[in-house]
Amino acid sequence: MDFLELAAKRYSVRKFTGERVKQDDIDRILKAGWLAPTACNLQPQRILVINSDEALEKLRRCTVCHFNAPTAMLICSDRDACWVRKYDRKKSYDIDAAIVTTHMMLEAENIGVGTTWVMHFIPEAVKKEFDLPDSYEPTAMLMMGYPAPDAEPYPGHFEFKDEKELVFYNKY
Repeated sequence: MDFLELAAKRYSVRKFTGERVKQDDIDRILKAGWLAPTACNLQPQRILVINSDEALEKLRRCTVCHFNAPTAMLICSDRDACWVRKYDRKKSYDIDAAIVTTHMMLEAENIGVGTTWVMHFIPEAVKKEFDLPDSYEPTAMLMMGYPAPDAEPYPGHFEFKDEKELVFYNKY
C-alpha cells in the first residue's frame, strides 16, 4: 500500500473484537518500533506488551481510555539511555518514544490491527502497577486489537486545517 494511502486510512479505533492480537502480528508491530529511527540510534525505547488478563486489569487501573482493548503496548523510554543535546541538555527520550510509537501504529494499520494512541493515563499508577525502573518514562499507550465490524473514526477525524496555516517557507 502507498504510504500516504496508509496514513490517510488509519484512524483511532475505539471498538474492538474480543480477540487478542496474534503473536505474529505483535512481532511485526514490535519490529516496526525496533526499526524506527531514534537520536544517534541509541534506542532508549522500552516496550511492555500487555496481553494477559492480569496485565490488562492493571492497565485499566491506570487509564479510563482503555476502550476494552484486548491487547496494549506501553511505550516507555529510558531517560538514562537517550541522546542529550549539548546546548541545552534537552533529552531525546520523549521524541524517540513518539517516533517508535508512530512506526508501530502505522504497521499495525498495515496488517489490519486497529490502535488508539493514549496519553491520558496516570504516570505514577503506570510506574507502580508495572513496577517500572525509576529511569523509565511512560510516554504512550497503544490500545490495540482487531477492529469491530461497526468501528468508526471519530467524526472530526477527516477534518484538516488549511495547509497554509501549518506550513511556511523561509523567505530569505
